[in-house]
Amino acid sequence: MIPALQSAAARQICALAQIVPVIVVKDIAHAEPLARALVAGGLPALEVTLRTPCALDAIRAMAEVEGGTVGAGTLLTPADVKAAKAAGAKFGVSPGLTERLVRACEDEGLPLLPGTVTASEVMQALEWGYDVLKFFPAATSGGAPAIKALGGPLPQVSFCPTGGISLANATDYLSLPNVLCAGGSWVAPDAKVQSGDWAGIETLAREAAALPR
Repeated sequence: MIPALQSAAARQICALAQIVPVIVVKDIAHAEPLARALVAGGLPALEVTLRTPCALDAIRAMAEVEGGTVGAGTLLTPADVKAAKAAGAKFGVSPGLTERLVRACEDEGLPLLPGTVTASEVMQALEWGYDVLKFFPAATSGGAPAIKALGGPLPQVSFCPTGGISLANATDYLSLPNVLCAGGSWVAPDAKVQSGDWAGIETLAREAAALPR
């Protein structure tokens, strides 16, 4: 899958909801009920970060939840890409972009949402064929004003900002014409996950899904 087709697929995934939950699963028993709560709340695109030993198993479990589209976050190496695809991930997210990741996602047919933050990084992504990008880390890299500024010289690029996004500032990003959606972890807070408060998480998801854009 060439990068242009990867970005076309990423654009469709970003259109599913305003917010893509960024999830850290510490206990595999939490994976399925967490996915069900988020999907029921109106957030079907789920990014499971590869930061815990059970992350790949969590992707496998969440991939079985009806209505969900599960992806793998924190892709750093070609091995990560291969493992994520084998686990059932429908898309991948990386904090940055390297030629090895580009080739791996082409080989595995995994749509990638690559991370960028500077104009040079965005231009490099465009050269490789990507026009839907993650803007990370958003809050510490200029936030919504920085993304708005990039839209001037690079209007053909759309972003999914992640990093420091919250209910309080999400609309600052979502109101921008070059923002498709935003990634956030506040909809699946660790305290609620660990206590099994799936109803509470569903409520947070509904609140996020109702944000204007």
